[in-house]
Amino acid sequence: MTFPLRPRDIFEELRKIVVGQDDAIREISVALVKHLVGQPAPNILLIGNSGSGKTTLMRAVEQYLTTTAGLGDFANVIRMNANVLAEEHSGYGRAVLARLYENARRKLGADAEMEKIIRSVEHAIVFIDEVDKIRAQVSGAPNVRGIVAQEALLTLMENEHVTFGADGAEHEVNSSGILFVAGGAFEELYENVLRRATIGQDVTPLQPVVVVSASGEVREELPFHLRDYLKYEDLFRYGMTPQFVSRFESIVVLNDLAEADLAKIFVEPEGSIFRTSRDYFKRFGVDLQITRGALINIAWDASRQKRLGARALREIFRRVIRNLEFEPTAGVVTIDEQMVKKAITSRDSGRRER
Repeated sequence: MTFPLRPRDIFEELRKIVVGQDDAIREISVALVKHLVGQPAPNILLIGNSGSGKTTLMRAVEQYLTTTAGLGDFANVIRMNANVLAEEHSGYGRAVLARLYENARRKLGADAEMEKIIRSVEHAIVFIDEVDKIRAQVSGAPNVRGIVAQEALLTLMENEHVTFGADGAEHEVNSSGILFVAGGAFEELYENVLRRATIGQDVTPLQPVVVVSASGEVREELPFHLRDYLKYEDLFRYGMTPQFVSRFESIVVLNDLAEADLAKIFVEPEGSIFRTSRDYFKRFGVDLQITRGALINIAWDASRQKRLGARALREIFRRVIRNLEFEPTAGVVTIDEQMVKKAITSRDSGRRER
C-alpha cells in the first residue's frame, strides 16, 4: 500500500507558515514522511540566529500533525528547553519520556489502553529548543549541567530501551522511533566562524559588498553565510561533543531573513504581527492600514539587525504603533513611511517617541 503523503505535500503546507527557510522545511518534510511510514528518520539540528524561524517551524509541524486527518497517532509532539534536561534529577532523559507519556494520555483520553499510550510515546516527536545552552564546556572549563543534558539526550537517541516512571508504575519504551529536532542560535559559534572567515584562515577572506534596499537606501555589509563555512570542528570547539553531534544526521543552518522575507512575515501569515495588530484595533472600530512605503521601511530596518531576525519587526513596529494603541480612535488609521522613519530616527538618536 502506497503512502498518501509526499514530502512535497508537507513542504507546501509548512511554507505557508514558515517564510524564507525552504531548505530547512525540505529536510523536515522528508524526515516527517520517513517517520510517518516507520522508516528510520534523521534527527535534525537547526542552527539559526534568534528570530530566524526555528520555533515557528516546530510549531508548524505540530499544527500540521494535529490537524491532518489520519496522523493523530503521530501527533504526540512536545517542545522543551534544553536546560530542563540539565536540571532533571531522574537522569537518562526520563523527564522527556514522562512528558511524552502525559501528552499521550491527554490526547488519547484517560481510558486509553496502555499499549496504545506506549506506542504513542515510541512514535513521538521531540523538539529541543536552545540546545546551544547545554555546552559540555564554557571558556575551556567543563560545564557539568551541559554534560548531563547531552548525555540524557544521547541515551534516548541511541536506540536503547529506557525505563521511566508514570502513574505509579515503571514503563519501558524503545526510543529508536522517536524523532528528535533540536535548535539553537549558537551565537558564539557564529562569531567564531565569522572571525575565521574574515581573517582568511583556510578560506578566502570576505570582501564587503554594497547592498541597496527596496527604498533606495545603501549600506555596506559582509556576505557571510554560516552554512558556507561551518565545519564539525567548529561545533566541537563550541562545546558539543562528537558523540552528541553524530546523533544528528542532518545539520541545517537557517537563512538570515532577507528584506523581502521580513516584509512577507510581517503581513502575510495567519497570526502575523500586522494581522494581530489589525484585530486589536478592530475591537475599537479602527481600520488599520499600512502603505507599501511603510512596509518596505519596516522590513529594511529589521534586515539591518541580522541577529534579531523577525523579532526586529516587532521592535520597530512597537515604536510606530504604541501611541495609537494607547488611545485608539474609530475610523481609518494608515501607517505611512514618514511614521516609520520618524520612529527609526528617534530610536537611533536615543529619543523616545511620545
